[in-house]
Amino acid sequence: MSLTAIADIVGGRLADVLDPDAQVTQPAVFDSREAVEGSLFIALQGQHTDGHTYAQAAIDEGAAAALVNRPVGVPAIVVDDVLAAFGRLGHTLLHSVFGGAQVVAITGSAGKTSTKDFIAQVLPGPVVATPQSFNNEIGLPLTITLADPATRFLVLEMGARHIGDIRALTRIAQPDISVVTNVGTAHVGEFGSRENIATAKGEIVEALPQGGLAVLNADDDFVQEMQNRTQGRVVTYGLSEAAVIRAVDVTIDDRGRASYVLVAPEGYADVRLQFVGDVQVHNSLAAAAVAREAGLSVEEIAARLSEALPRSRWRMETHLRADGVTIVNDAYNANPHSMRHSLDALASMTGGRDQRSVAVLGRMNELGESSRTAHEEIGQYAAGLDLDQIILVGGEEAGWMQQGVTKAEGKAVHLPDQDTALDLLHTILQPGDVVLVKGSRGVQLQELADRLLQPAPGSADA
Repeated sequence: MSLTAIADIVGGRLADVLDPDAQVTQPAVFDSREAVEGSLFIALQGQHTDGHTYAQAAIDEGAAAALVNRPVGVPAIVVDDVLAAFGRLGHTLLHSVFGGAQVVAITGSAGKTSTKDFIAQVLPGPVVATPQSFNNEIGLPLTITLADPATRFLVLEMGARHIGDIRALTRIAQPDISVVTNVGTAHVGEFGSRENIATAKGEIVEALPQGGLAVLNADDDFVQEMQNRTQGRVVTYGLSEAAVIRAVDVTIDDRGRASYVLVAPEGYADVRLQFVGDVQVHNSLAAAAVAREAGLSVEEIAARLSEALPRSRWRMETHLRADGVTIVNDAYNANPHSMRHSLDALASMTGGRDQRSVAVLGRMNELGESSRTAHEEIGQYAAGLDLDQIILVGGEEAGWMQQGVTKAEGKAVHLPDQDTALDLLHTILQPGDVVLVKGSRGVQLQELADRLLQPAPGSADA
């Protein structure tokens, strides 16, 4: 698309442009280091960094132009509001240029990214899906620019921190299929209650057109109530006998991976997942419901689910070290719902075997007034799983978890930071141990898990 055409779409004007017909041929970027020949650089202004400062660097890397709110001496499209203009560009690309693509929108308190990864691999292609967790007003239009006119499905995560956020995203990309994984307590500190979270998440089914499809978790009461908020059709999934798409005979192997029989109105077939954690049963069932809407048979869906692999980092990302220690890195984020599922997965990977279970836990962010209670409850829950070692990393919140462990008459070690935790782990880990690293971003547990991938200094495998 030419710079002139983009300027018309976003209501902007060209500045410092030598060739108005110069073409943008590659996806948009907001990191100048990722600019390539023909890309469009989005100059966003954040709390600490102003993207306009890096416009020249993006052009030097080959970007055709920058989208800016003031001239900066490089080929640019100048608008009043860069983010709003980028949203208009995404909307026009999707609904006018890529008109053949169906939009699958996904939200929920937990499981969005894994569900997205399942759906992207189960649907018949070409499929474009949200990279990483680009699920906000920046990442959603950026994902749209990854598509082209041949794209058949656009799989979009939609996140929210306030009521109205998802509604705004659906105005950029109206869904044809909306998936809601669950309503938990993630971000409850900002929303105030689960009821408010449900109000926000339900905006994704309110946006469906007549004839659209709402894919709803039958095992979550808050999600089930969303049936009354959509004009689209509804398909439920879960373990409940009332679910349209359900799993029966669920088993977990010694690597924490679930197998089950997929049951649909058209028949049934065996599924053996490659993802770790029993929570992946629900995530894969949501994908099965979407794939069924796309016309795949039960047998095809089961085969594709069984072949699907984790694509997103730091979500139950499992590695076997050279010395036989297994590291499970689930440190992208944490809330009480995901904490319990991750701890359950750890227990299933070691229960009844000669392997030791080690849980390394950090704080859960954005829980508001319920934070202390939630952390204590997770400590109690962990203590009740008969794990071999519980290591709590960080400040006050980790201390609350330790209080919960103590209440449950369990034992835990509370350490101030990742360095002291790493030193302890290097001392105690043995071949065959399974280590879960779980916490919210900002506790540096992602870095700890990465450092754990290397055996201890001085060991035979170092």
